[in-house]
Order: sequence, then structure tokens, then C-alpha cells
Amino acid sequence: MDAILAGTLLASTLRVATPLILCALAGVLAERSGVIDLGLEGKMLFAAFAAAATGSLFGSTVVALLAGCGVAVLMSWLHGFATVSHRGDQVVSGMALNIIAYGLTAVLAIAWFQQGGQTPPLGDGVRLRPLWPEASATLGPVVGEGLFAHNALVYVALLLVAGVSFFLYRTRLGLRLRAVGENPNMVDAAGLSVSRLRYLALTLNGVLCGLAGAYLVLAQSAAFSPNMTAGRGYMALAAMIFGRWKPVPALAACLLFGFLDTIAVRLQGVKLPHLGELPVQAIQALPYLLTVVLLAAFIGRNVAPAALGRPYVKEH
Repeated sequence: MDAILAGTLLASTLRVATPLILCALAGVLAERSGVIDLGLEGKMLFAAFAAAATGSLFGSTVVALLAGCGVAVLMSWLHGFATVSHRGDQVVSGMALNIIAYGLTAVLAIAWFQQGGQTPPLGDGVRLRPLWPEASATLGPVVGEGLFAHNALVYVALLLVAGVSFFLYRTRLGLRLRAVGENPNMVDAAGLSVSRLRYLALTLNGVLCGLAGAYLVLAQSAAFSPNMTAGRGYMALAAMIFGRWKPVPALAACLLFGFLDTIAVRLQGVKLPHLGELPVQAIQALPYLLTVVLLAAFIGRNVAPAALGRPYVKEH
């Protein structure tokens, strides 16, 4: 493998993995507090639509990011209202968010923009650009192109892995949040509000899902299109489980998914020894097949938070 190919693969892996990392961290925070979040896909999709719609209307990156995060937080609060406040089924609520997002984003895009469900393309001034565009020429293809030719949100996602890990394991609030997911009765007995801590986790979850959705339109695609998340929320969920609900192992799983996605793109049209040219559909399915394999192989071995999925009923 030459240096140019290695640098390109490294750069593509980081770009593809970024929304997965943000979404997986969102899932870690919600599920560490005891709330199952199958709605990662829907929140990311709605955030992408909100960021694309406001970005095209106002021509501002900041407004697009705030709109994406705001919509995703509202969806997280809706999930909390159904599952924390009213003790509804967390799996059903999460899937309902996904179904609502699939339908409503397409309907709103058709009604508002009349472009077949797409939003107008974002201008260059709105889209995220690499912080050091000349890094490849200065530092070489592997370091320059692979590590330093990215936009700010890629580095923010990597820093957030350390930030969420520090928050969960080194701060009093993070300890309380994890305790809610393990033993909410103990937290309640200590005089803390279980509901308030779970809503806090869902708020942070919404912000991260919003950043993931906004990244899709501000850094990858130039506009919103229906179902553009293409199962990334479920892949992030698989990465979170594969990572045992911990930020750093989840990062490793996201990078693996990103690498496989990059390899899948590279394999299109390439004749493999003894196999010939594989169908495009088979290559594109590789990351999703890995998701199924990982879930089947590890979901029974990993130990989830003890109170995950169990609504808390205060004892009198």
C-alpha cells in the first residue's frame, strides 16, 4: 500500500466514522442512565433536515447547527416524556421516533421546498471546510491528508470521546448518571431526582444526535435527501453495544465500521482474485452485515446497565 492510498483510507475512515461516533456517544449517555434509545436514527435524520432547511434559508452554519441540535433535543425530550414521565415502553417509543422522522422529514421537505423531498443545496459559506487544507502538501499524504485535512466537527467528535469518558467516570454528576442506570432506588434514597438525571442524559443525547445529523449535510452531502442517514443510527447502536456502553471501545467500533464502509466504496468495480467483480449491492451491504454479526455475537455477552429499559416507579 502506498502512502497516498494509506492517507486516503485514513481520511475517509475518519470522515465516515464521525457521525457514528457522535451518535454512539449519544446512545452511551442515554442508556447509561437506564433509558433505551432506539431512536438515534430518527433524531439524526430530523437533525439533518433541520440543519439543511435552516442553513439554506439563513445561510449560517451556526444557525444550522443550533437548529439540528434543537430539533434532536426536542425529540429526546419527547422520548423522555413518553418513557420517563409516563413510563411507556422505551423500545416502542424509540421506534416511533424513527417512523415519525422518516415520514415527516420527507413530507415537510416536499411541502416547503418542492424539490422531490430534498432541500436546496447549501452554499459554500455554510458548509464545513477543512481547517488545514494545505496539510497534505506540507505534512505528506498519511499525516497531512489522513489526520489534518478535516473540518472542525471531526476533531470535536474525537475530543468528545475523551470528554464523555471523563464526564462519566471522573465527575460526580457522571457518577450519579451511571448510578441511575444501575440502581435508581439507591439514587432516589440519596435524595436525588431519577427523572431529572434521566432528562439531563437525554438532553445531552439530543445535542450529540443533532451534531451527527448536522454533520451529514454540512460536511458530507450538500443537501438533505429522504432517508439519507441510511441506517447509521442503528450502526451507532451496534457500536455502542459492541463497546460495552463505554465511550472509548465504542469509538473503536465506529472506526471499524468507517473503515469497512471506505473499503466497500473502494472495492466497487475491482476484480478480486478467485472471486471476480463483486456486485455493488453485496459490497455496500458489508458494513450492515458486520453490524448484524456483531450484534448476534456480542449482545448476549456484554452486560448492559442493570436498570436499562426499566421505568422507575418511586416507592412510598
